[in-house]
Amino acid sequence: MGFIWSLIIGGVIGWLAGLILGRDVPGGIIGNIIAGFIGAWLGSFLLGSWGPVIGGFYVFPALIGAAALVFILSLILRNAKHSH
Repeated sequence: MGFIWSLIIGGVIGWLAGLILGRDVPGGIIGNIIAGFIGAWLGSFLLGSWGPVIGGFYVFPALIGAAALVFILSLILRNAKHSH
């Protein structure tokens, strides 16, 4: 059950990051989960482990990291669309 809970929380974090930025996470639900997991790793790496923990994620660093990841991905994908 812990793994499923982590997938759900990762998806919610990725979804929230997309909402905060007003940009869609590429890949839908799977993209949200991936953005949440990578964002959690990136945020914890850059900002440390602090704040409330839900489903094994430090919420604030994970959300900030996921938002940064969504922003960077949206810039890359937008530039890729314009170059073709």
